[in-house]
Amino acid sequence: METRELLKKVRKIEIKTKGLSRHLFSGEYHSAFKGRGMSFSEVRAYQYGDDIRNIDWNVTARTGDPFIKVFEEERELTVMLLVDVSQSAFFGTTTQLKRELITEICAVLAFSATQNNDKVGAILFSEGIEAFIPPKKGRQHILRIIRELIDIEPGKQGTDIGQALEYFNNVIKKRSICFLCSDFQANSYETPLRVVARKHDLVGIHLFDPREVDLPDVGLIRARDAETGRLGWIDTSSKRIRQRFSESFRQKEERFLTSFRRNGADTLRIQTGESYVNVLLQFFKKRSHT
Repeated sequence: METRELLKKVRKIEIKTKGLSRHLFSGEYHSAFKGRGMSFSEVRAYQYGDDIRNIDWNVTARTGDPFIKVFEEERELTVMLLVDVSQSAFFGTTTQLKRELITEICAVLAFSATQNNDKVGAILFSEGIEAFIPPKKGRQHILRIIRELIDIEPGKQGTDIGQALEYFNNVIKKRSICFLCSDFQANSYETPLRVVARKHDLVGIHLFDPREVDLPDVGLIRARDAETGRLGWIDTSSKRIRQRFSESFRQKEERFLTSFRRNGADTLRIQTGESYVNVLLQFFKKRSHT
């Protein structure tokens, strides 16, 4: 993609998603994701009703008046975006491709995090690791992540979620918030998912197109398998084929939901062509009350 066109797309996404994160998601994000703990802030004079366990006895003895320690939440967090950029992400039959939807959602999450002074990093993967962007702060860093999401051309066709999770667990040592964004058209990721969920705050975001749920009856069509690159003919007039197609999607989705829930990780489902705003808002509000 030419530089001018790329910058134009980055700017368009920034305007849309930064506004959303500032006006809708910033406070909700802050409430949904807590800091690592409490750190000492200052001392102040004791007031009626204060917890006596917080009395600073050294200052109290020195001044002759009771003082208590004031603590505040350690707010700084690290947010990692694990993003599936395999060939299946280029599919879309509505107003946008899955990849375009993924990019917008990642931008909203990244801007929400950076407005709360959190670090943001990204791991882009297909069948292998395509790019690793170490966590940092600031607008320019977020724009770099958006540029990579828009412009990256995966070197491999398939999807290996398990390898991406293992890589993430190896390179990010500190407990982090991890958003795993994928269509989850993959197998055998349960074990590394369990390992990551024990150490990190893991959230799975399942993005899909309506035509992946139900195949329309439009006769004989030629289609390419996005994960393998193979071309083939599909008789969509066959009810049995359409049922098998839908069942395959449901099985993969059930594996996704079961694997995450079993390990105490949250899940979101977002469809192309539909607004992701309400889905994210409801998720943040739910998290803030748990």
